[in-house]
Amino acid sequence: MQTPQRLATMHALTRTARTTGLFYLGMAITGVLGFLIVRPLLFAADDPNATLANLVTHESLARAGVAVELAMVVTQTLTAAWFYRLFRTVDPFAASGIAAFGLVNAVVGLVSAALLATAAQVSADPFGDASATVQVLYLVSDNLWGVGGLFFGLWLIPMGWCVLRSGWMPRALGWILVGGGVGYVLSAFIRYLAPDAQVVAEALAYPASVGEFWMVGYLLIRGVRRQALDEAPPTVHTPSPVAS
Repeated sequence: MQTPQRLATMHALTRTARTTGLFYLGMAITGVLGFLIVRPLLFAADDPNATLANLVTHESLARAGVAVELAMVVTQTLTAAWFYRLFRTVDPFAASGIAAFGLVNAVVGLVSAALLATAAQVSADPFGDASATVQVLYLVSDNLWGVGGLFFGLWLIPMGWCVLRSGWMPRALGWILVGGGVGYVLSAFIRYLAPDAQVVAEALAYPASVGEFWMVGYLLIRGVRRQALDEAPPTVHTPSPVAS
């Protein structure tokens, strides 16, 4: 039978987990909006004139794209901070790794947002070869996220390790996160070392996507396993209700 103290701790831990999942969901939504919806409508990879024309014709959408990128920065930062809060009692070093790598991702997004904002500004008030300028800005933004994939992969590895060590979530989820993180790191290298092997690079990133969406769903729906505190290994310190 669980004591009131243990129940209070469990409820606090579950609240922290669900808040983390909510921020993570916000990060996923803004990422989908930015990369799969807004960016393809504006950026024509092989036609600078078309990119400029899109920015001029859809000025509001271009500015919305900057706002979405900034929203991704905010949700990424909060997700990184709350993952640290969730897992700091499990493994402080790994939890710090999640936070640090996540904050690097946020900085990548911040710089990318500045590039997109500059492209929107140039399209609204052109100077010089405006089409070449906005194209380069979008290309740099695209490649910034490409190389930033290293840290998208790196933050999943300590996340998976914390899942495995805590026992708060399915072990299969932990292994998928670790494997997906390694695959994401490798895909970042393949993208530039083997441009003709983009199918391989994309395939290596799939496990990461599966792990992330599973993690979001588990955090929001379950939070943590109800029997987690009873089954936690001795090395895992139980967080106090106040700290969590």
